Amino acid sequence: MGRRVVCLVADGFGVGASPDAVDYGDLGANTLANTARAVGGLRLPTLEKLGMGCLSDVPGMAPVAAPAARVGKLQERSAGKDTTTGHWELAGLVTREPFTTFPSGFPKELVDAFVRLAEIPGVLGNYAASGTQIIDDLGAEHLATGKPILYTSGDSVFQIAAHETHFGLERLYKICEIARRLTLDSRIGRVIARPFVGDAVSGFKRTERRRDYSIDPGRHCLDVLYEGGVEVVSVGKIDDIFNHRSLTRKEHTGNNRDSLKATLEFLKNSRGKDAFIFTNLVDFDMLYGHRRDPRGYAGALAELDAFYPKLLAELAEDDLILLTSDHGCDPTFRGSDHTREYVPLIAYGPKLGGGDLGVRSGFSDVAASVLSAFKMDPRVLPDAGQSFIEQRSP
Repeated sequence: MGRRVVCLVADGFGVGASPDAVDYGDLGANTLANTARAVGGLRLPTLEKLGMGCLSDVPGMAPVAAPAARVGKLQERSAGKDTTTGHWELAGLVTREPFTTFPSGFPKELVDAFVRLAEIPGVLGNYAASGTQIIDDLGAEHLATGKPILYTSGDSVFQIAAHETHFGLERLYKICEIARRLTLDSRIGRVIARPFVGDAVSGFKRTERRRDYSIDPGRHCLDVLYEGGVEVVSVGKIDDIFNHRSLTRKEHTGNNRDSLKATLEFLKNSRGKDAFIFTNLVDFDMLYGHRRDPRGYAGALAELDAFYPKLLAELAEDDLILLTSDHGCDPTFRGSDHTREYVPLIAYGPKLGGGDLGVRSGFSDVAASVLSAFKMDPRVLPDAGQSFIEQRSP
């Protein structure tokens, strides 16, 4: 009889400013509670029963006395508040030296080298910007000149936007691969291909054929699971974040709905096997957090809540489903960047029992717990945290 563990990463889902939030300019951020206040309260009956209302003062959600899941908060140990560091720490790899950011744009020497090696006529932009705003501002000029749009954000990202048909999708991917090799010495966390369609009359729109090119991570729990014979499945952009390493199967979905459906299918198809299904739900961050849209964010939470019973119904008695995140992205906060917050840990299993897991001193408690679930010693990873699998329910 196999065991399945599902880890859902609601990308950009914080539950309150962490103690070091002031160092990141994020004091007062609380993605969950502030979203709830902005929309007049959340109605998430399934997640409420599991215990989400115990994580913060959430309008519309009660802090149930006997949650069905084990519920706690994770405090990040890694330096930074981005997708790469958050996911890597969930997998048991702490990033102590922050990736390099370029809030004033990339240096001329780097841009000139990129233009030369990519064989392009130049770039537009080269400043920190909202991805949707910069294609609105520069999309027409891009079509006229053939120059791709280069931009960054508060994260360590080298983002290249180009029109799927006028510039070419495969050409965009090719120049991003060149940029990835070129930026390794600069310690830039990710190069991101940002394809879009449309024109100046009808408007421009980003597509779901985004691709992320990450730095190759150090050793993490996916490596350990894969080497130990566990089927390791990625859904969403997990494959890109971990540089396509130690994965048995993958489905590179581009939105929450498709990612949840793929997760359910993988769960059904892995009955009787040992399988770890690692899923990123990108809409919370990409569509609503960065765009500061609390109503859209609340709607995405409602969709997750409505789908959750399908996942729960598929669990066998030894299975587990974990809901967590990689960082905050408070849609009510100033700016458009991620926010340094605690993230949720909501762990449910038919035999696990409910209770309070408290505040955990690292996202890597997830890695330790996943390895423990498969009877593997978390100590094989130096950065693995403390497993909650053996922790007694209160």
